[in-house]
Amino acid sequence: MKFSIDKHEKYVVISLNEVKFSNEITPKLKSEFILLNAEGYCNIVLDLSMVEECTDCQDLSSLLVGDRLCKNANGLFIVTGINQQIAQIIEISNLNQSLNIVSKLDEATDLIFMEEIEKELLGSFDQKD
Repeated sequence: MKFSIDKHEKYVVISLNEVKFSNEITPKLKSEFILLNAEGYCNIVLDLSMVEECTDCQDLSSLLVGDRLCKNANGLFIVTGINQQIAQIIEISNLNQSLNIVSKLDEATDLIFMEEIEKELLGSFDQKD
């Protein structure tokens, strides 16, 4: 699996550098989600802008692992850069009901920062009580 990781203070971006999202990729991707979560990253962005095709919704269900890990850590798992074909598979398999999907990487980072600000504000309200 070819991918790159861009680590930031509040989040990490995994960019999948593959043309096809296949069942050879899914176990490695799940492992990467687990490793990043163990390192303390609760906000993970998966950039699929290089991926052109996916033939099996079972492969995409691996994204639910990342989503569950992030939710359990009180964070966000966001998928970005999906093309029309992958969007249709996500919709058919109802993954769009569970996953946070945005068009661009900028939107993903904005969403993470808004969520982090909200957590900080709610935390400061809880401390006043």
